[in-house]
Order: sequence, then structure tokens, then C-alpha cells
Amino acid sequence: MITAVVYSESGGTYKTTMTANLAVALRRMGLRTLVLDLDPQEGNLTSLFDAGASRSDPDADNLVKHVLDMPDGPFEELVETTAEGVDIVPSHDMLGDFTSNLEQKISYETGMQNMSREEYPRFELLYDLLWERERVQETYDVVLIDPNARAEDLLYNAIFALRTLVAPVKPAGKGNLSLDGLGELVGNMEAQLDIEVGLACVVPSGVGQTNAHQQYRAQFEQTPEFATPVSIGDRESLMDAMWEARGSAFKVVEERWKTFERDGEMVSEPGQRRVRDREIETLCKLAELAYFLATETFDAEVDPVLDIDVSDDETRQIDLRERGEVTTA
Repeated sequence: MITAVVYSESGGTYKTTMTANLAVALRRMGLRTLVLDLDPQEGNLTSLFDAGASRSDPDADNLVKHVLDMPDGPFEELVETTAEGVDIVPSHDMLGDFTSNLEQKISYETGMQNMSREEYPRFELLYDLLWERERVQETYDVVLIDPNARAEDLLYNAIFALRTLVAPVKPAGKGNLSLDGLGELVGNMEAQLDIEVGLACVVPSGVGQTNAHQQYRAQFEQTPEFATPVSIGDRESLMDAMWEARGSAFKVVEERWKTFERDGEMVSEPGQRRVRDREIETLCKLAELAYFLATETFDAEVDPVLDIDVSDDETRQIDLRERGEVTTA
């Protein structure tokens, strides 16, 4: 089974959009894919996939209630299917109070069981929910998590549950700091919880054409401690359009979504985007990243050929067996 937390300490690394694009690429490869949105902030994966209508309803059932073992209904009723076939457990405002709710649960249960707080398995709750109680491995081939950025209980639960990280990084000085922090976080989790956490790969993201960016990208690619299967160029326009299209970069290109000015106002519409070679190249890189995660990290069998069916344009075919070679039809 393919499991990964897409994590970065710093912003601007395409963390959320990368999670969405990985999920859609893996779904297009024939894998049943579930994503969990653990980020309580606005502009998260739930918003991107146009899900979570009840995210602000304090009475609505949500993932936190299930993790803390006080659900209002069955787990499967939390799951929504997106327009691109990926299933999502949406974010909810209650995620912002996860630690305080967890502390109440710990105080109650340790008192009832005459247990010390240090003995309480506070980082194992999501693991138990997914694999022991709900057995999502019987329904899905892939589980991805887009976590909150802060190193606290939610993030630790995500890492304990999935054990594998995909790390997007900025091609600048902060990228090195992020890697240092990631290495420290992984080391602390392994020591504290006695588990192995794998860093599947590092993905330099937002790479521009400046000498500094290219040097940092080369540095990441040449570091033997981790894999760097692809780097993602500076594609702000494409990534920004995902929020308007409410979907992946594949959807943006295929439906040709574009944001532009009309009569003094900014509007976004499908059918307007010019299909550029560099954007097809970006889709190839995203597909290559998903293929690497599936085949190199987890040795899964997937469909290696993806069709990019562009509206009113040629269909492109990506053959991942040939390192993302693109043909048109």
C-alpha cells in the first residue's frame, strides 16, 4: 500500500497543490486514492477540491471526533468523492483545537485507567483509526495526508500513521533549513516512538531560471542521503489556476482554465488557457513523481501511460516507462 505525508515547514513549496496532483496522478494510474486534510487553515486541500461544506459547523461529524473515538456516525460518511475521482476526508475547524481536545481525553482516560500521561499513546490515535478500526487498506491502494505545518500532535499523528514523507522544498537558503528541520523531526519521531520513518524523496519546487535556483536544485539532486526524482519549475500561474478550477493541474490544462481581466474585473474560465509546452512538462514531472513514489518507494504496479485529453486540442500521452516521454495524437 502507498502511504505518504506531504510535508514542508515553510510556505510556498506547493505542498497542498503537490498533494492534490499526486493524488490525481495516482488515481489516473488506476489506484484507489484517499487523502486526509489535516490543515485547519483556509486555502487548504479541502478548498482546492471544493469539498467540506460542513467544515465550519461545530455540530457536524468530522475526523477529529473519529480520531478521539467519539464519532457521531460511520467513518465512510466523512468521505467525499471529488470530481477527479479522488476521495477526501475534508478539513474541519475542530482540527484547530485538536491538542486541547486531546489533552482532555488524556486527562480523563489516564484517570480512569490509573495510567501515567507518559504511557498514553497520544501519537498513535490516527494510526489506530485508519488501520485497526476502519481498515482503510481494504478499500484503498493509496492514503496521502496534507498536514498542518506546525510540529505538534496532528503532524505527529500523521507521521506515525503513514511512516513515509514526501518533502517539497524551496530552491533557496530556506530549503536547507527545511531539510535540517525535517531531518531533526524525523530523528525525534523515530527516537521517541521507536518507529522507522522513511523520507521517500525531496522535491525542489518553484525552481526559477536564476543561477542561485539552479545551483540549489543541483545541490538537492546530488545529495546522496535522499532521492530527488524530479524538480518542479516556477509555475505560479498553473498552480494558482488550480484554486479557480477546483482541481489538479491536470484539470487546469485539460479544461484550459485561465484567470484574466475582463471589464476591469478578474475572472476565471475554462476554455481560455493556451496549452504551453512547459505546462505539459510540469504534468510530466508530477506524473513522474507519482510513478516514483508508487514503483520505487512502494514497489506497486500501476498503469504507466497517462492520457492528457486537452479540450479542443490534441491529446497528449505520457509514457512513464520512457521517463515521461510525451506523444501527441
